[in-house]
Amino acid sequence: MPAPRPKRPRADTEAKRALILDAAAQIFAQDGLEGASLRAVAARAGYTPAALYFHFASKEALYAEVLMASLARLGAATTAGEAGETASARLNAAAMAFFTYYADHPRDLDLGFYLFRGGMKPAGLGRDHDEALNAALEDALAPISRAAIDLGVSDHDAKLLTVDLFAHATGLLLLLHTGRIRMFGASAPDMMARYIAEKTATLTTGHGPC
Repeated sequence: MPAPRPKRPRADTEAKRALILDAAAQIFAQDGLEGASLRAVAARAGYTPAALYFHFASKEALYAEVLMASLARLGAATTAGEAGETASARLNAAAMAFFTYYADHPRDLDLGFYLFRGGMKPAGLGRDHDEALNAALEDALAPISRAAIDLGVSDHDAKLLTVDLFAHATGLLLLLHTGRIRMFGASAPDMMARYIAEKTATLTTGHGPC
């Protein structure tokens, strides 16, 4: 009887997976979720489509993992400011880190807003993927909420403040990355920093989160 084939080294499997994810990130950035195909990802990675199915069950599963890695990097950026000495400093650092990360990585912002491909309509990657990604985004935003709670607001109001800052940041990022901000002769980073400062000042003076 022939000798059993040796198991593929884990390092080789992880290296192949990393190559696939890198290729997928490039294809998704280029073509979006709907325009991309596993065949295109496989060609970019230098593998066959069958090799991709060994690691990922579907295009949506592959997209979800690419986006999850992006959200992990975002989370690392927002948590870096939690070493600040005061709650106000931590809130400012976390909120500005969120904006700065996406200002510096516009393709990651595109990944996060895949729901808008083809217009504003309900869409997703499947319930399990969507729930995991939503949890990862919530984790990345958590430093903002924690800092607000440390300033004395309730859990509910901290969440409202986080949504407020999230919405303001994404609006400015849209203007920044489309070049529309130049119409107004404004600086998106300066406007974001000023908005965060205003919100923080509102909290510290005891007038609530809004």
